[in-house]
Amino acid sequence: MKRDFLSLLDCTPDELRALVARAIEMKRLHRERSLPPLLAGRSLAMIFQLNSTRTRVGFEAGIGQLGGHAIVLNSSDTQLGRGEPIEDTARVLSEMVDAVVIRMRPHADLERFAKAATVPVINAMTAHLHPCQLLADIQTFEELRGPIAGRTVAFVGDGYNLCNTYLEASRQWGFQLRIACPRGFEPSAALVAAAPDAVLVDSPRAAAENADLVVTDVWSSMGHEEEAARRKAAFLGYQVNEALLDHARPDVLFMHCLPAHRGEEISATLLDDPRAVAWQEAGNRLHTQKALLEFLLA
Repeated sequence: MKRDFLSLLDCTPDELRALVARAIEMKRLHRERSLPPLLAGRSLAMIFQLNSTRTRVGFEAGIGQLGGHAIVLNSSDTQLGRGEPIEDTARVLSEMVDAVVIRMRPHADLERFAKAATVPVINAMTAHLHPCQLLADIQTFEELRGPIAGRTVAFVGDGYNLCNTYLEASRQWGFQLRIACPRGFEPSAALVAAAPDAVLVDSPRAAAENADLVVTDVWSSMGHEEEAARRKAAFLGYQVNEALLDHARPDVLFMHCLPAHRGEEISATLLDDPRAVAWQEAGNRLHTQKALLEFLLA
């Protein structure tokens, strides 16, 4: 029976821990140039209705390193852009490739595609969730600080797809999550209610106090460009900077899924701070996504 990865909740906590452990192992094998072609002869279709750098490169390079092949499709490249039903595209691609990676805004459309497909479907980001990013974030933290279970994570900023996924992650890995966001920009109420170790707090400082990990995201995600001015005004006071990190634990880590808007959600120099690990975090997208492909296909 095929498995999809639309949400972190599509895996058990044990499976997620095994995925991260495998990603760490694959990273070592990659550096040693000894990773075997575990997916030789396999094909991966990637549909991007929104821009992508890290997700696309991670999957395209990753399946290549595993001996497989990627086909990248933008909206204008497929009949989806001309009105073909999502289900029809899913059925056709299922006859031709071994898995499909999709980035699109409506999460319901992704679910429709996955329901019609007979091959594994991977969520490369929707307006609701961004699960591939969390695999890399957890890998990065655990490489540097050990198990994240029982730790405290602060999320500061927009309660959008990344924040929603941190809520799911808090359930799956067992960490405390504090969320600070302006009124009107809260994450999914259903996901908050389902996460017993998550709480919304009234200020970034309250979120960051003695935190082991501080995370943020852009104030205007893809599709929110027309709201940029309103959002910039609403998020004043929610910038993550060096002074905010000083309220966290001395060994705190800072992560950002990138791209970053310096001077907005982060200070201009924060990514140069030794507590920031965004480059390692980005690089780990390659290895977690390879582990995910192996999990779904091998």
